[in-house]
Amino acid sequence: MTRGGRAAVLCAVAVLVLVGCGQRAGQTEYDGMADLPEKLGADGTTVHVGDPEARTVVHLYEDPRCPYCRDFEVDGGGPVLGEALLDREVRAQYTLASFLDDRVGGSGSKKAVNALRAALAEGKFVEYHEVLYVNQPEESVDGYTDDRLLELAGEVEGLRGPAFDKAVTTMKYRSFVTASEKAYERAGGAEEPEGPGTPTAVVNDKRIPLEYSGVLYEGEPFGRLLSEIDADPQGWEDFRF
Repeated sequence: MTRGGRAAVLCAVAVLVLVGCGQRAGQTEYDGMADLPEKLGADGTTVHVGDPEARTVVHLYEDPRCPYCRDFEVDGGGPVLGEALLDREVRAQYTLASFLDDRVGGSGSKKAVNALRAALAEGKFVEYHEVLYVNQPEESVDGYTDDRLLELAGEVEGLRGPAFDKAVTTMKYRSFVTASEKAYERAGGAEEPEGPGTPTAVVNDKRIPLEYSGVLYEGEPFGRLLSEIDADPQGWEDFRF
């Protein structure tokens, strides 16, 4: 996926009125990313993060080796999404793809998805997900080796241990990796049988169109978009980027 349409997004989104997302009465923000609830969904592939009662849902499709996913997570809308998660304004869902291994060679995507699933089993998905993207190797370099994944796990307090380490080195969650990739491909529908591209964001069941995907790479416009949706969850289908 390219960054096409960024300029158009920035111009169009500038007309938005910034509306603050409000917490529900009696709710306080989470202290940090380590405190965010996280679990595997009933479908066996979707990772759920954040307050389960938050009314705005951002579903992300990502491949750990995708450089544009890194741009979103590290320099674009990702940090804004993180703050919204902490404030209980938004909940996130993740579908983890691994198609880049087949396209550029290697096994780094599959190994990273397996390691992320292992981190979820330890209640450390959010923190490890952030560390992996901050330290993402070049797309053409198959850099997510077992040793590197374990090394990076050392940056997440409490993650390393016999269970996690063995899950990484033995590909314990291989079936999850395969099922998650298939879920990603199904998300593309008949028109995109290989998947919708990464990163793709679906907000309250409405996909941000490809031509406006540039909003993902700019923190302020992405934050404004989330605020607009939070202010009118049912009416944003008519929203114009």
